[in-house]
Amino acid sequence: MKHHQTILLLFMAAAIISCKSENNKKEMAYAISTHQDNNGFNYETVANDPTGLRLYTLDNGLKVYLGQNNEEPKIQTLIAVRAGSTYDPADNTGLAHYLEHMVFKGTDKIGTTNYEEESKLIKQISDLYEAHKKEQDPEKKKALYKQIDDVSLEASKLSIANEYDKMVNSLGAEGTNAFTSNEQTVYVNKIPSNEVDKWLKIESERFSKLVLRLFHTELEAVYEEFNRGQDNDGRKQYFATLEGLYPTHPYGTQSTIGVSEHLKNPSMEAINAYFDKYYVPNNMAVIMVGDLDFDSTIKKINKAFGSYEKKEVIHPTFPKLAPIETPVKKEVLGPTSESVYIAFRSEGKGSDQEMMLKLVDYMLANSQAGLIDLNLNQKQMVQNASSFTNFDNDYGFHLLYGSPKAEQSLDEVRDLLLAQVDKIKKGDFEDWLLDAVINDMRLSQIQQYENGSATAYAYLDAFIGNQEWDNRLKMLDEMKKITKQEVIDFANAFYGNNYVEVHKLKGEDTSIVKVENPGITPIELNRGKESEFLKSLNAMVSPDLKPQFIDYKTAIKESKIDKGLKLSYIENPNNDIFDLNIIFDMGQDNDRMVSLAAGYLDYLGTNKYTPEQLKQEFYKIGVSYNVFSSNDKTYVGISGLKENLDAGLALLEHLWNNAEPNQEAYEKYVESILKDREDGKTQKGNIFWNGLMNYGQYGDNSRLRNIYSQVELKAMSPTELVNKIKEMRAYKHRIFYYGNAIDDVKVALNTHHNIPETLLDYPEKTEYTNLETGGNVYFVDYDMVQSEILLVAKGEDLDPSKLAASELFNTYFGSGLSSIVFQEIRESKSLAYSAFSSYSNANEAGKPNYTMAYVGTQANKLEQAVGAMMELMTNMPEAEDQFNQAKEATLKKIASERITKSNIFWTYEGLKKQGIDNDNRKEIYDAIDNMTMEDLKAFFNENIKGEEYNVMVIGNKKDMDFDALSKLGTIKEMDIDYLFNYNQPETLKQ
Repeated sequence: MKHHQTILLLFMAAAIISCKSENNKKEMAYAISTHQDNNGFNYETVANDPTGLRLYTLDNGLKVYLGQNNEEPKIQTLIAVRAGSTYDPADNTGLAHYLEHMVFKGTDKIGTTNYEEESKLIKQISDLYEAHKKEQDPEKKKALYKQIDDVSLEASKLSIANEYDKMVNSLGAEGTNAFTSNEQTVYVNKIPSNEVDKWLKIESERFSKLVLRLFHTELEAVYEEFNRGQDNDGRKQYFATLEGLYPTHPYGTQSTIGVSEHLKNPSMEAINAYFDKYYVPNNMAVIMVGDLDFDSTIKKINKAFGSYEKKEVIHPTFPKLAPIETPVKKEVLGPTSESVYIAFRSEGKGSDQEMMLKLVDYMLANSQAGLIDLNLNQKQMVQNASSFTNFDNDYGFHLLYGSPKAEQSLDEVRDLLLAQVDKIKKGDFEDWLLDAVINDMRLSQIQQYENGSATAYAYLDAFIGNQEWDNRLKMLDEMKKITKQEVIDFANAFYGNNYVEVHKLKGEDTSIVKVENPGITPIELNRGKESEFLKSLNAMVSPDLKPQFIDYKTAIKESKIDKGLKLSYIENPNNDIFDLNIIFDMGQDNDRMVSLAAGYLDYLGTNKYTPEQLKQEFYKIGVSYNVFSSNDKTYVGISGLKENLDAGLALLEHLWNNAEPNQEAYEKYVESILKDREDGKTQKGNIFWNGLMNYGQYGDNSRLRNIYSQVELKAMSPTELVNKIKEMRAYKHRIFYYGNAIDDVKVALNTHHNIPETLLDYPEKTEYTNLETGGNVYFVDYDMVQSEILLVAKGEDLDPSKLAASELFNTYFGSGLSSIVFQEIRESKSLAYSAFSSYSNANEAGKPNYTMAYVGTQANKLEQAVGAMMELMTNMPEAEDQFNQAKEATLKKIASERITKSNIFWTYEGLKKQGIDNDNRKEIYDAIDNMTMEDLKAFFNENIKGEEYNVMVIGNKKDMDFDALSKLGTIKEMDIDYLFNYNQPETLKQ
């Protein structure tokens, strides 16, 4: 199955029929039928639909997609609007995205104590923004902004910040968020199934009226988000690709986030007009998938949204783009490692090209046996390479991407990628590949439709694309009809010199926009106040939902195979997919060579197969294998369709027994490791969350720094590595199986998994000591607009009795949109786009817990932001109502949580590592149920207040206020090579 790290951070959920392999050879019928439910509502279904969709259309045009998934008492909800950045006015780019933020601010009933008076002040603010937008004199603009700030402070005294977030959080909702892209704005919640009535009451009110309250503080948060985009080289490279593909279409001429000038000169009138035009029922959909009853749910949705008035909606249309006839070449500069994108423009969603390109894309890259996978990645011809497709309503594209090896040019990577396309054009691929790709897609869809959230996003994709659901379901059957010659003919017609090529080069980006701190006066949060709407919501009584706990010792079945190996298993209740894991309770801490050897095995063949042939053999039977080593575990496993388990295990054991060392492959493998290290040194996230955070906890002596040096790697014997993997089977191990037909599994294991009579004990573990924290500021200079800071304090060792208090504390204080930290730092003071704090419990008994606090903001706000955070970490605000909402939310999340399928085993593995041998959620639930604000305050005072922090900072040195940083401790500028212990002649020894 294909697992791309696509640049698009959206759930691309193509709806493809899932069925067992024995049905693959016959075409399914997908007839649409219309029915009437017991309440008289008409709905459509599609025959042979594995998702069981009921599609309703209310009288006002609102589309309602309902699907059932009873695995857990939760419902994934999406409220979608067919409106995105494509429809932004050219002089107000970023409008749709900014509107998305404002829909969280409430209405004339939600988020206000006196809307009549507040609305007058909001009108003043709107008029001031119109004057601000028109004014050209910089000093006069500043004076107008000062007036906006003054009036906004007065307006905030009548508002209630984050009341929407508090309400949905009190329901036990998860994943509350929203996103905007070209043609969609989507609002997301996952709710307990007993809270449908309250959720609909909230959402019905939320979309009934737009009130642009707390406008200027949220505007600053959006600008911080804009800055994060400026610090993201991948995003810049992606948008440069879109500019080349769509030079006269909004897909390429305006980004979702918008341009700086428009963000700083917004029009509240334009935002209201956009809402009035597009946020109408016949341009919207309510999507719900989960533990629901169809008839009662649609009746409630109609009551909530049926009174919305239908309006004519005409989406803008755009002139047809001229063909790309010669390569369009662009360059993007930034601090990260180099890469190349090659993109071919196509027709949009629902076109014949969409189907053909998805097929070709998987033929090129499916993570196992595509042409790019085998010819470039497997043979280590490039550092890494893959491809993906994306389709919007007007156009789509097929994008190939790759990163160079050391001393390899981007032109060489481009040529290698295009050579794989040429193989498709020449028919230089195996005949079986087409069928294997379609079977791979089928397997992916079986897994997708087991998941309610993934199914909801598939419905969303169809709605935004104006597509009938049956057409999405037919896609794989239509693909099955495609012949090899048709693929060749399509490739020759589609792929030529009609591509956009974007090189990401290392260098300073002079197009970066930097702005001064606008000097926002902190607004009033009115944390203790409630609107009348919230009071009426709290008066509603929801059906009771009791938590369910697991007896792990009965839920996980135990057996043995020959020679006494322990076999734990859980039956798959849904389909014939299996997952088999051979588990060694030893990892890199026991023997760091194991991880190196596991990675090397992926490039080896045997006495029977070349490496490429071996990957093909696995792919033909729909089975994938993995060998992976973590700190304390090593896993060898396979997964796929149960009918091919025996063949898959035989292949895996053949590789395990007969892998042949290859010196050339090893030398390339070492080159790849060294290049990964060099590339990692350019990645801000890796430096900050991996290098700096690790150093702040462990200092010089850490597993992150306990690596093989370049000299050691090059001197290593490939034969020694192969022997290391072969010898692994001689150590004690156990097996976990998730799937069906356990007796067949035992037979397969007894047949293929040969081991010695007596198994070896594990090598001794290397232990790493967590350092005491406090008084240190570790700084890394990095070319970026924002700065990021993380405070870390070592606490006491893991204590299971504190798990309940820490969970409630995190909900109340540091995590989520309605938390104290988010409200104070972002909502009130506009000091950061992202800010959070947590009390993090150790995942292993005998290891310390940590208190952490993070802020990502502009360098010129850093001192204020850190000061605000430190004040919160010293004196926790006490808000009784918010505490009760956080408590209720935490209890509801536990009550609606269900641990199912293979997660039962893996959750129990984690608990045992913490020294817990039962489902401790019952203890946590009961403890939280009895907690008071005084209990939480005591937890804060004992575990967080007065802690000594190590401080990790990454930012642009020339923008940094080191005097401010020095107040937090002794500053030490860190060398990146030293953080990771690269380029050292010797490393730490075991």
